[in-house]
Amino acid sequence: MPSLASIRSDWFATPRADILAGMVVALALIPEAIGFSVIAGVDPRVGLYASFSIAVIIAFTGGRPAMISAATASVAVVIIPLVHDHGVEYLFAATILMGIFQGIAGLLRLDLLMQYVSRSVITGFVNALAIMIFLAQMPQLMHVTNVTYLIVAAGLAIIYLFPYLTKSVPSPLVAIIVLTTVTIYGGIDVNTVGDMGKLPQSLPFFALPQVPFNLQTLEIIAPYSLTMAAVALLESMLTAQIVDDFTDTTSNKAREMRGQGIANFFTGFLGGMGGCAMIGQSVINVKSGGRTRLSTLIAGVFLLFLLVVLNPLVAQIPMPSLVAVMIMVSIGTFSWRSIGELRSNPWQSSIVMVATVIIVIWSDNLAAGVVVGVVLSGLFFAGKVRRLFTVSTSLSEDGRTRTYRISGEVFFASSERFVDAFDFREVLDHVIIDLSEAHFWDITGIGTLDKAVIRFRREGTTVDIVGLNAESARMIDRFAVHDKPDAEQHLSGH
Repeated sequence: MPSLASIRSDWFATPRADILAGMVVALALIPEAIGFSVIAGVDPRVGLYASFSIAVIIAFTGGRPAMISAATASVAVVIIPLVHDHGVEYLFAATILMGIFQGIAGLLRLDLLMQYVSRSVITGFVNALAIMIFLAQMPQLMHVTNVTYLIVAAGLAIIYLFPYLTKSVPSPLVAIIVLTTVTIYGGIDVNTVGDMGKLPQSLPFFALPQVPFNLQTLEIIAPYSLTMAAVALLESMLTAQIVDDFTDTTSNKAREMRGQGIANFFTGFLGGMGGCAMIGQSVINVKSGGRTRLSTLIAGVFLLFLLVVLNPLVAQIPMPSLVAVMIMVSIGTFSWRSIGELRSNPWQSSIVMVATVIIVIWSDNLAAGVVVGVVLSGLFFAGKVRRLFTVSTSLSEDGRTRTYRISGEVFFASSERFVDAFDFREVLDHVIIDLSEAHFWDITGIGTLDKAVIRFRREGTTVDIVGLNAESARMIDRFAVHDKPDAEQHLSGH
């Protein structure tokens, strides 16, 4: 049971700022949710209801206060074939199953996998998202009149200059209100939110998906649900880390995973598509002053209020005003410092960052870019540790005993160098392998030790292994075969 202090901290630390920030986010969610619905090939209501439902539920169940979750492009892209081949009802069922998968992932603490995502990958992810957010505004800036560009410029001017007058009201909200008023009363002809698609005028309702409840349905939706869950969790975990950095706070990633699962599970029953954390809207929220769960709740509730009560007015909001807000998000999200750090950082880190950006932009797939970045980071790390591996030798005065002193990490990447360090053809009575400065990490490393000992014994040389640390000794006792009677048979696989 949370204490009053924790409730106040999570919900009411900065209520005024959170309410205003949530209102800004709600306005920015509308065109994006409609756009994602179009991508997925479903009615705009599916994306809008999903954004309302996920935002409201995650406000209570999530582990990262002030982060915004809603319908997203990354999930919309995954479900295109499902909707095309089987219809929207199967999408609702897949969203429910997606939530179950995410809840299981949270219980299994798969959030701990984030420990293997390097800072370079996160920076590349952030920069790629910033570029994608900017590129997503291009359709609203092509084949339009000059007045559109003037409104975008005016919106950016208000966003960046208004804080010099006062920071009590978020400047993006001021920009949207002012520009909407000007275009409506000035009779200025520009694209509006209403041009994006028909806005819903009724509340979502709870209903079971109209699909057969049998094994065949499960076979159809399970692959999509698993992919949706994985992509959404990856984006949510990375976005949570980014919001952590923006706010200089920490978050409960396991709870966030479970919360995402609960939100998507119930969203499927409310006629919505799957979603996850949104870095663009999260940045808007944080930069507008949002810091607690209240801002996320207000974003969802105010979104529904706009759709149901203020529908005619919302339809008249000029798209250029929202484009200005998203350009601000793009500029604020991009890590400009990372450009200068390309020269000062290790070249491996720079390659990982740039590769992550390129793969995300080229494939339009956030997960693909992150996976490539993580793989490259792992390869570079293994190479770095491999280079730290050294071997020195000394021969006894009588020339009959050689001591090999191994220093560094012995694992799959250094195993070949480990074996190559020994001269098996040297005529010796005795070999000492001193491992006091070495550590064995995997069975590949232990296998190379087996190979070295057995090859020496074939030449009639006795071998002593000394200096093992406790962990390496336990692994060798468990997995090594060189002290077994049939050692050579073990090693050859017979």
